[in-house]
Amino acid sequence: MVAGAPAQARWIRAEPRHSLPTEILQRIADAAVGGHRVLSAEPLGDGLRNSNFKLRLDSLSAPLVLRIYEHDASLCQKEVDLWRLVGGAVPVPEVIHSEPRGWDDLPPFALLGWIDGISFRDLKRAGDTEAIAQAARAAGETLAAVGQFTFAKPGWIGPGPAVTAPLLEGGNAMPRFVDLCLETDVLRRRMPADLPERTHALMWSLAEPLQALERETSLVHGDFNRRNLLVARAGGRCRVAAVLDWEFAVCGSPLADVGSFLAYERMARPIAEPHFTAGFAEAGGRLPDDWRRLARVCGLAGLCESLSREQLPAAFVPELVELVRATVEDRDPRL
Repeated sequence: MVAGAPAQARWIRAEPRHSLPTEILQRIADAAVGGHRVLSAEPLGDGLRNSNFKLRLDSLSAPLVLRIYEHDASLCQKEVDLWRLVGGAVPVPEVIHSEPRGWDDLPPFALLGWIDGISFRDLKRAGDTEAIAQAARAAGETLAAVGQFTFAKPGWIGPGPAVTAPLLEGGNAMPRFVDLCLETDVLRRRMPADLPERTHALMWSLAEPLQALERETSLVHGDFNRRNLLVARAGGRCRVAAVLDWEFAVCGSPLADVGSFLAYERMARPIAEPHFTAGFAEAGGRLPDDWRRLARVCGLAGLCESLSREQLPAAFVPELVELVRATVEDRDPRL
């Protein structure tokens, strides 16, 4: 990890586990909902760092989700606290039971209610333009609701939830953070030779407007992408059923989440736009002048941080590099 991230943010397990002994699964079920036998445990494949399982228990009509925190013990309590904070305004998983300290033979975990729906990514692949437009507007409205939660100062969010430390001490935090990522050997091995310097130049060319964004104190999901949004039909419309994976949440500018959601959007052939930003603005979200450019540049921090991780799966590298280059060249991604 690069400088600026909390010290506890370390990868412990190279990849999520794909099975658990039956006796451990039964202990979890007994602690959470007592008196129900575990019938099956199916790994859910979207987790890149944590393990997620779909559990079926006898006498329960709906399955449950077991989420095991593999790489940072504090994230279980952080997510549980955030879900409880925003749950009345933002659709999030129901917490059935949690063990933020884990057990001797198991890291921290939470047992969550199952949510019927599909990811926005899968909805987009299905090609129903009306449903996509409805879901995109709902996603914008949901993001505006997230941003209504504020803290006393910007920075990393920990259990509480509370801001624990600045994202990076001092001014021009975003350009300097990106520079730290660009200086790592692992990122330089992955990027074409010209791209780090061009990325550095772009970040510093926008240092002044970025500094204004760095002073904002809204809750930022930190990974508000199409994979982490579950959507479902309700009342004849496609709506957001749940916002998943809050482990990267910070306090800052909602434009970072706008950039994440629109990272793959092609302005020449828009799919989510203008529905997403219309929903965001109508629900109280603020879009500054040149918001599109600033949102994309905010996204560079996350892209470069990911590319600086040694453990990033190789299959993701070309995609992230293309997103960086598209942002630097101010064009649509070729993905």
